[in-house]
Amino acid sequence: MKQPYSMPRPLVRLNQWTILLSVVLTWITGSIWLLTIPLVANLLGVLCNFNPIIRVGKYFLRKQPSAYIPEDVQQQKFNSSIASFFLAGGFIGFLFGWQVVGYVFTIMVATASSIAIAGFCIGCFLLFQLKQWQYRRSLKKTL
Repeated sequence: MKQPYSMPRPLVRLNQWTILLSVVLTWITGSIWLLTIPLVANLLGVLCNFNPIIRVGKYFLRKQPSAYIPEDVQQQKFNSSIASFFLAGGFIGFLFGWQVVGYVFTIMVATASSIAIAGFCIGCFLLFQLKQWQYRRSLKKTL
């Protein structure tokens, strides 16, 4: 099956809200297992191209997917890999009783999700900078 090149923005927002709410509920309840919901979903999205949160969210779209503002799938995979890293770091930190590590990682992913919901994608900015650096480096090699 051919993977789509874009996905509707509401599905991306759903994933961002799931990350943010899972982290906040983890802080409130102390149940670190809530972090596994977005962690497993995003890892599945990165590794298997199947994010269950996004898959379920498709059923709730009111319009055709093409009617929404598109988001690049490869960019979302990059963002999901970053989110997975920080969610895993937070989960492992809390699991081993390293509260400071758990909070540092979860604060970072919650902040990134909040900023993304507000309209600025930190992961997109990082990927753009990485691509710019690779391009400039390739220019230096050809000279």
